[in-house]
Amino acid sequence: MNHQPVRRVTRLVAAAVTLGVVMSASTTLAEATSTSAGTSTLTNLDHLDWLSVPVTPPAQEGHTTYRLAEEPAIGTLWTYAEPNSDGSYRHVGGGSYDPDADTWSQGAFNADDMTRAAVVYLRHWKATGATKSRDAAYEMLRGVTYLQTTTGANAGNVVLWMQPDGTLNPSAEPVEQPDPSDSDASYWLARTIWALGEGYAAFNESDPEFAAFLGDRLDMAIGAVDRRVLDSYGDFLSIDGEPAPAWLIADGADATAEAVLGLSAYVEAGGPAAARTALAKLSEGIAALSGGDAQSWPLGAVRPWALSRSIWHGWGSQMPAALARASVALDDPRLAKAATRDSFTFDPWLLTSGGPDNGRMPTRGDASQIAYGADSRLQSLIATADATGKAGARGLAGIVGAWYFGANPAGEAMYDPATGRTFDGISGSGEINRNSGAESTIHGLLSMIALDQNVDVAAMARTAEIVQREGTVTLQAEDGALAGGASAVVPPSLWTGESLFGGSGYAAIGPQGSATLNLPAHNGARVLPVFELSPGSKAVTTFRANGRELGAVASGDIGEQGDSPAPGALLPVSLSQPLRGGATQLTITTSTGAGDPAVLDAVMLEPLVSRLVLSGDGHGTALLRSASDSVERVQVGVSGRGQALVQAYDGSGRLVDRWQSSKATVSVAVPAGGFVLIRR
Repeated sequence: MNHQPVRRVTRLVAAAVTLGVVMSASTTLAEATSTSAGTSTLTNLDHLDWLSVPVTPPAQEGHTTYRLAEEPAIGTLWTYAEPNSDGSYRHVGGGSYDPDADTWSQGAFNADDMTRAAVVYLRHWKATGATKSRDAAYEMLRGVTYLQTTTGANAGNVVLWMQPDGTLNPSAEPVEQPDPSDSDASYWLARTIWALGEGYAAFNESDPEFAAFLGDRLDMAIGAVDRRVLDSYGDFLSIDGEPAPAWLIADGADATAEAVLGLSAYVEAGGPAAARTALAKLSEGIAALSGGDAQSWPLGAVRPWALSRSIWHGWGSQMPAALARASVALDDPRLAKAATRDSFTFDPWLLTSGGPDNGRMPTRGDASQIAYGADSRLQSLIATADATGKAGARGLAGIVGAWYFGANPAGEAMYDPATGRTFDGISGSGEINRNSGAESTIHGLLSMIALDQNVDVAAMARTAEIVQREGTVTLQAEDGALAGGASAVVPPSLWTGESLFGGSGYAAIGPQGSATLNLPAHNGARVLPVFELSPGSKAVTTFRANGRELGAVASGDIGEQGDSPAPGALLPVSLSQPLRGGATQLTITTSTGAGDPAVLDAVMLEPLVSRLVLSGDGHGTALLRSASDSVERVQVGVSGRGQALVQAYDGSGRLVDRWQSSKATVSVAVPAGGFVLIRR
């Protein structure tokens, strides 16, 4: 179940040779890595099996499932698991517990997790042929379809919560939106479509009768999306002057992406024309939220929320995976373009700047990380590689996968192959939450299944000790030296209505006001000040470094609020000139009409070449990412033995150069706006 600190407005505040094997000049990074890949299996379903329990629900109007009379028990899944003092774990439901009634204020089991657990069992069955996983998938899908409402105005939608005895709880405390939970399109409806689509594809040949049932329920879910989401197809919201699609589930490309994964599987398995139409429309909406480049926000990403231009989050960020899968199912290569831009422009920035945070808003407002975020990036990169044939995505996927084995803020493994447990998350300060609930277990296992199927990616993932990370540096404006008409402001809430101020607040810089920020050591950097832009503002703020002007930002350079939750937006603005090496101070001055200060949250410094260097398991891996508009030459130390394979890519993932180096310190030419992968 999602328990992220960021959940929209209502839930704010996660190659080389070895041992003497010689590579030819044409060896790819994947081939070089797989040379030394181990054969041990990472996937262990024990903890997921322990979370899974059969329940016999009472008769409830509008809710039934496949062969309920003959098989009255259905598959369910406990939401959370907490450790006991002896190292074992105990089941925990959502919300507060009433021991007399044996109920939770939310429930014991929920559709969000049951659907995704079904996907784990389905993928494991298809990957290994394991009969036990097939049977578990069958039972979990029967449980998922029991949660679906089959009659009345809300037919096709899904009740989120179920109590330990199988009683449904459509109005949980704390309140979920929508409430009642089957009253509108939702995240859990999207995830139900995901599970049913993959379930239909998996059972279509081995159990046609059950597959037909799943197809009927999937068609019912598609009907609900048609009524409440796709009825707005072709309409656009106006979000601070920019259009955004009005036909996304829960206004989210993140939620919609998970439905698209299921619809892609359904269409490829022979689903009806209505499924193909829904898939095409929803995919078009997701792709419409793609934007930016290596120097401008959102840095090539597909944004997750249509109502904010400012936010990206790691959890649920399977938008590239969905677009890549849909591009294949629909034979529409255009959809893959947004996936490649996200994979090859945004992901190198994300990895070098800290990893799959729960909230880039746009600074690291929530630097905690969870398996849902790591898995979403891993699945997206592998899907992009599969759909486009661009091997660079596999190398990036290996670096993402290293998160599970120690390349994370805690520097510790988050997944244990011996138990199948994935810890629930890591705080921004590096503390591990050692609970192991359903969501973390599920996404950890989805990643392990993918790694077991891609041994070259898995081998790179085991190189997981962070040796060096040099990426985005954020300077909080309110911490600078403020003078004249400038002051530090601590707002009543850091939440703006659609984004989050970093630090303690912001600097309000009025007429004749100034702020001075001391710069860390650098070799040149792009400067992206983060302003709360407001329509009608007359403030113009100029930035200088050691007397040299870098550019100016007009605070009024944004459209009207329109359908956005709040007027204006908190956005990074790329200055026209980069910092030169040796600059030590950034001076910020504002010219404006009286009473109209500029609202400066922070300044993001993007190295012209950022880097992440890993070691371990006898290897070294390096990722270099460019924010420059020209080729940059740098040196990087990479551990390990033998030759280092160096592969340079442009921002579209096209391989532009490849060579080998026997030196411990490798000299590299990094393409403008591209990235370089090095593996020894």
